[in-house]
Amino acid sequence: MQKNKPAQVTHLFPLTLYKAKIGLSKDEREILIREVYSQEKQSKNLENKETNKAWTGDTQGFEFLFSNKKFTKLFNLIGEHTKEYTKTIGLNYNKVDFYYQRAWATISRKNEKIVAHSHLQSHITFAYYLKKEKEDGKLVFHNVKENNEIAPGLFSTLGSSNFVTPNYTNAALVRFSADVDELVIFPSKTLHSTLPNQTSNDRISIAADISVVAKNSENISF
Repeated sequence: MQKNKPAQVTHLFPLTLYKAKIGLSKDEREILIREVYSQEKQSKNLENKETNKAWTGDTQGFEFLFSNKKFTKLFNLIGEHTKEYTKTIGLNYNKVDFYYQRAWATISRKNEKIVAHSHLQSHITFAYYLKKEKEDGKLVFHNVKENNEIAPGLFSTLGSSNFVTPNYTNAALVRFSADVDELVIFPSKTLHSTLPNQTSNDRISIAADISVVAKNSENISF
């Protein structure tokens, strides 16, 4: 009697995150940290900063951090990792040019966070952690497609009613860890947020939006 073959489970359409250590020394990071605090002191729109929301340089007149010479080495290193990220997802980076749209620092103090959002005007976004406690709030990625939700509201509404056992096939969000001097790269369209800072020390990150443009647009319609 022939035995049935075991069932096979195939996971399709993954979201790919790229994480790497940049390699800046502590002294190099300290120089950049002091520069970020200096920018905060020169904020141009501080009266509109909301309670429990992080300070973000792009809303305070410091959205072109890539043009600051103190950050040249950091952005050059991140540029090389950006090429590796695109290689991972199958893009031939030799056929495209990368342009920074904007880049800014974020300071999150105790109980401060960044609410869920995406960057629909760009193609690639990254977060680099300049200053961070190991146990501090994580970067959160949200699942908006819910490809496996076989009935509307099944995962979100009934997930807490013993109908659904939480795992990566039905997760509404995933908390992603990164340490000091680590870089995380992901598609700009990805909905993401940060958990509140639960420590008494500031968390400082650098983020940027990148546009990808074909070197030769011949016979390309998009």
